[in-house]
Amino acid sequence: MSVFGSDSVGSPAWAVERFGRQAGKLAAAVPVQLAKAHSKAHATHLTAELKKRSPYGVTLAEAVRENLADMARELRESVRDVRGYEYAVINDSALFPFRYADKPKPIDRARFPADTSPTRRRLFRAHGPQPPEGLFDLSDGLTTQEYVGLHEAFEELGASTKLVCLFFTADAKNGIHVIHWGEARLESDRTFTWLYREQLPVARAA
Repeated sequence: MSVFGSDSVGSPAWAVERFGRQAGKLAAAVPVQLAKAHSKAHATHLTAELKKRSPYGVTLAEAVRENLADMARELRESVRDVRGYEYAVINDSALFPFRYADKPKPIDRARFPADTSPTRRRLFRAHGPQPPEGLFDLSDGLTTQEYVGLHEAFEELGASTKLVCLFFTADAKNGIHVIHWGEARLESDRTFTWLYREQLPVARAA
């Protein structure tokens, strides 16, 4: 069965520049894949019958990655493995999904948790938008060698591959609240500076 829930839709110049001829299909398919991922995670949540430490978040994150990878394969695009996690890569643009809150929250308040893995930070530092020329921020206590390491591209992802943020909020009861995609730079305080973003519609869960 196709992973696509509807036909392609119109896309702004930014999406066409990033994803080429696949832009319209992606704009239509991404919300559907997030809704399907929520359905899987919600079913797991109900089966667990736990009031605390619900498996919803972990299941949702994995289901989203799997669904986006399946979407890329159906489009005959690339799926690349980075440290055990698959990333959909369309037209040299890697989709980076991240649930930044479990309740509706403005996108400008999105922030990485303090325990975010070095791999995730390096993905942004090496494949995301770079800071203005001349800035060399070592404020987070890194040595020069460690700083350079954060900016080394992942060979398995491709040195020329750029990160496209796919940020959303969701919870087990209400599903996906809001979806944003675009380009964001990770700052030293774990917040994000958006160079471009747009909101995608939310699809109804099955």
